[in-house]
Amino acid sequence: MINIILKWIAYAFVIIFVAWIIPGISVANFLSALLVCIVLGIINILIKPLLEFISLPINFLTLGLFSLVINALLLMLAGKITPGFHVDGFLAAFLGSILLAIISVAIERIGLKSID
Repeated sequence: MINIILKWIAYAFVIIFVAWIIPGISVANFLSALLVCIVLGIINILIKPLLEFISLPINFLTLGLFSLVINALLLMLAGKITPGFHVDGFLAAFLGSILLAIISVAIERIGLKSID
């Protein structure tokens, strides 16, 4: 349980960092960043698998690079849903989703795996 809370807080800081680095992405406060984490988690569980299945042929042709487009669109969706979080356009969402993916991999590798 502690591990989930620590990950949630770490990803909220990542959202704030991405909003600080990428022009066109803004987050109002830390509470909004926490809410973005929840919304992105729900979107990734419910919508992303369906979109990846539908786009499987084009994803195959692009050697998986179309997944970056899907991630950007889902980040834009999170910007529409979440109060206090705004994504200006596709380019900002695309760059933000790439940065989020890179930092997420780093977080998973450096130790927020399991405290057991």
